[in-house]
Amino acid sequence: MARDSSATKARLLDAAFSEFAAYGIAGARVDRIAEAAQANKRLIYVYYGNKEQLFDAVLQRALETGSESVPFDAQDLPGYAAAVFDHLVARPDLMRLVQWKQLERPATTDTEADSYRGKIAAVERAQAAGLIDPGLDPADLLTLVMGLAQAWTGTVGGVAAGGPEAAWPAERLARHRGTVIESVRRLIRP
Repeated sequence: MARDSSATKARLLDAAFSEFAAYGIAGARVDRIAEAAQANKRLIYVYYGNKEQLFDAVLQRALETGSESVPFDAQDLPGYAAAVFDHLVARPDLMRLVQWKQLERPATTDTEADSYRGKIAAVERAQAAGLIDPGLDPADLLTLVMGLAQAWTGTVGGVAAGGPEAAWPAERLARHRGTVIESVRRLIRP
């Protein structure tokens, strides 16, 4: 029976995502990743290189998945911020992965820079169309929108804290989501 390398790669990336989100790069163990993926440890090195390259692949996949799940819409920044909030609430491990990335590998990747430049250009077009206050710096505005969307996921006791005791009631999530939307609306008013 032939092996399915794409299925093995997917299992390795899924297991690595969980491991890196829980322990960061330094604390992650290749043995645990291989065991969780039910794969030979050697395949990690064959498919991805070293542990840092595996982390890069996991991060790249997470960014691509996020972009597909939450497309950027400069013409509806409140809706975009709410969608980012929802995405992070549904995937608290994603925010932990991002926090580890910021701690251990703070340099911006080419993919992150390209994505950011594209969003800034879209904000500039929305400003030119009169949809967003043109007096706001597009990069600063984007930073504030993302900060608002992520605020309740990355704080102490936030939804990314982990464990069932960290689960927030639906009413509390709805209240915070509403605050994100209203804050962005006020921020961008032309």
